[in-house]
Amino acid sequence: MSEVRIAAERRTAFGKGAARKIRRADKVPAVLYGHGTDTQHLTLPGHEVLLALRTPNVLIRLEGEGVNDLALPKGVQRDPIKGFVEHVDLLLVRSGEKVTVEIPVTTVGDVHPDGLLDQQLVSIAVEAEATHIPTGVEVDVEGLEVGRVITAGDLSLPQGSTLAADADAVILHVINKPTEAPAEGAEGEAAEAAEGAEASAE
Repeated sequence: MSEVRIAAERRTAFGKGAARKIRRADKVPAVLYGHGTDTQHLTLPGHEVLLALRTPNVLIRLEGEGVNDLALPKGVQRDPIKGFVEHVDLLLVRSGEKVTVEIPVTTVGDVHPDGLLDQQLVSIAVEAEATHIPTGVEVDVEGLEVGRVITAGDLSLPQGSTLAADADAVILHVINKPTEAPAEGAEGEAAEAAEGAEASAE
């Protein structure tokens, strides 16, 4: 996974008032922690952060005066209405270090025509090197028949990553397609037709 470089400024003002002032300047308050170091309070450019967070488990290179660290987003607060980033918690990581992250699970192909795909989990926890986090894992469902179940242990994980979730956790299974309900009024029409046929016979 490539790094995204983001300029970081140290901040010394805290509290709701200071945070609102930072956001009015189109910036985002953030904290950086990990490896037993003191928590660092930072200010990041809002637009760059928003773009970076579009990539799951993005690796961020923080650069600035007295700041030169690699980090993974571990907590993101967003405005519930407008969706912009209000605060970011960042975990300090180092090259070669193993981290546990959630990666997306996607499917390719189509199940058997008689079946319907029911995906229970859309992401799975894996352990991988911080600088080589996989972007996701694919499951080939082409032709899977009704009753087939795929668990976390069945996944073919990207090289260098190991499962950090319950191997028996159900990722997806194939169920019977629901039977189509009769069209509204169809039963009544059928009954009327039957009654009409009986009357004609009499």
